[in-house]
Amino acid sequence: MKHLASEVGKPARIAIVGIGNEFNGDDAAGVLVVRTLQKKFSESDHLLLIEGGTAPENITGRLRRFHPHLVVMVDSAEMAQPAGSVMLVEMQSLDGLSASTHTLPPSVLAEFLQRELGCRVVLLGIQPATLEFDAPLSVPVRESVRKVSRVLGRMLAQSS
Repeated sequence: MKHLASEVGKPARIAIVGIGNEFNGDDAAGVLVVRTLQKKFSESDHLLLIEGGTAPENITGRLRRFHPHLVVMVDSAEMAQPAGSVMLVEMQSLDGLSASTHTLPPSVLAEFLQRELGCRVVLLGIQPATLEFDAPLSVPVRESVRKVSRVLGRMLAQSS
């Protein structure tokens, strides 16, 4: 993430948006990653952590005011992989991905953010096992939430 610095000696402005419904089993993954990061990091001029929930399009105003260089959307995504698999997907590849339970597909939101804010947008997808209402987080997704939170936390600590 250091290579994203826009000005010499200044870290890039990074926004991490957790997407999902915490009442639908593994769909909570993105929201839980952001909550974990919020316990370790304070928001600053260079870091914005947002729970986008099931309508992440509602947080575009906060993103616009923040002027991010990079937006990382974390969400459960159907990728035809084993439960708990994690994949970093560039905006151009989002069209083939199935969103879980949101009002707006990640590809539409990503395209809007890139066009309107001029930032890079990526999706960190976590393959769900179940999206059933009132189901607990599956073991593979729970472990992936821990790993993703740990890796993102290390990267954020190095970039500050």
